[in-house]
Amino acid sequence: MSVGRRLLAVIPARGGSRGLPGKNIRLFAGLPLIGHAVRFAQMCLEITRSVVSTDDEEIARVARNCGAEVPFIRPSALSQDDTPLWPVVRHALAWVEEHEGEAYDLVLLLDPTSPAREPLDVSQAMERLRHAPEADGIIGVSQPDFNPIWHCVVERDGWMAHLIDSGRQFHRRQDVPTVYRINGSLYLWRAAFVRDQAAAWEAGRHLMYEIPESRAMSIDTIEEFEQAELLVTGGLIHLPWVQEDESRAR
Repeated sequence: MSVGRRLLAVIPARGGSRGLPGKNIRLFAGLPLIGHAVRFAQMCLEITRSVVSTDDEEIARVARNCGAEVPFIRPSALSQDDTPLWPVVRHALAWVEEHEGEAYDLVLLLDPTSPAREPLDVSQAMERLRHAPEADGIIGVSQPDFNPIWHCVVERDGWMAHLIDSGRQFHRRQDVPTVYRINGSLYLWRAAFVRDQAAAWEAGRHLMYEIPESRAMSIDTIEEFEQAELLVTGGLIHLPWVQEDESRAR
């Protein structure tokens, strides 16, 4: 199966965040947090259309002010605390294709809480998916600062024990297999898979797209928000749309 060029980006932003209330519209390096996903989508030439899926009118207003398209308000049934993102993505694709009257080839999930992705990530992920017809999608991962096979332990019957039993066979860090974590930066699927797989995206076959752990932000608390913002404002992470705004302001 070849990879077509029509790519729909979905930016999910529920109004009822518990970890950090109002995080999607909180100012982050000069823009509302959701604005970074919107500006990223505008800068990414591979994206055919991007839409914000939200249940919250204030988020919708802020997103539109940032240049986003918010063509619908997400149904309340898909906006509960325990609602996974997969049905939200499927709803957005179905809504857009029904109202646009034309099918998409790919669907890209852009979670606003991972603002340090780069346009090159999408183009390279698309290229990898193009050459893997057996794959349903490709997921952003990174190598964590510690290896759970080597470092993680639990208490069993009052005694320390390896979380992963195979960890006891390794005596040198260099011998431990590389471990990756899903970091929320990038989820790219074939649209046919999104339409057909009702249960969960984990049911498919996926490639991994590695990004540096330094860009693997996932913001859900005030501490994570402030740490991530320091990395950007301190120049350790460069967001091209922020640099573009700064150049215009000079």
